[in-house]
Amino acid sequence: MMPSLFIAHGAPLLAIEDNQYTQFLEELGRTLPRPQAIVLFSAHWEANTQQVSDVDEYSTIHDFGGFPRALFEIEYPAKGDHELSKDIQELFSAHSISYNVHPERGLDHGAWVVLKMLYPEADIPVISMSVNPRLTPAEQYEIGKALSSLRERDVLVIGSGGTVHNLGILSMHDDSDTVDEWALEFDAWLEQHVNGWNLPTLFDYEDKAPAASMAVPPYGNEHFIPIFYAMGAADDVKEAKLLHRSYRYRNLSHSVWQFG
Repeated sequence: MMPSLFIAHGAPLLAIEDNQYTQFLEELGRTLPRPQAIVLFSAHWEANTQQVSDVDEYSTIHDFGGFPRALFEIEYPAKGDHELSKDIQELFSAHSISYNVHPERGLDHGAWVVLKMLYPEADIPVISMSVNPRLTPAEQYEIGKALSSLRERDVLVIGSGGTVHNLGILSMHDDSDTVDEWALEFDAWLEQHVNGWNLPTLFDYEDKAPAASMAVPPYGNEHFIPIFYAMGAADDVKEAKLLHRSYRYRNLSHSVWQFG
């Protein structure tokens, strides 16, 4: 059965860099079972009602500024999958989850940066999905859980975001190996409770996790919550494995989790 994944998409620069994290993601794409399709929840698509894409071919959204021109020249023309989109809509209806179908939106960098490293040929159909930071973690988990049966059809579910992602306190000019202690403490707490699939504690991370307000600022929790969608998609197995963790700019976490 296909696992689900949580993948940190880091800064957009990853798309044109060669480092230990980009090399890991490229190797991951070669070693994972090849999926028939990908369903990806991106931190950069926020909506109050769950959005489900239904397109023929995606445009590439360059939703950032101040980066090298080479980033703006990247295109990732993945195809959609109308049948899979319809199946997702039926699953949401069966689980009483409200949704809207989006027939036009392209792939934002939370999606294409990750997909380009995993599957550079853009030859696997993709369904792009929104996230809703205003839901409770339990509700976000349930949305992922509604899609768990897709894994039996070799559909790869990905949550794209970042476990420690606070742009206000990054040190973009410090790309050394130094990591802020509070970031390490938060990720260590998360690892403990994800490995134990301790949902009540995880869902209450804002009050229980060390340095939660720094790792997951209230204005930026959209990057953390994709982990709940990805975990929910593996609710039938409830197994977790940390595949990779490294840091940039003192506290930007590059974590990859496999579930199921």
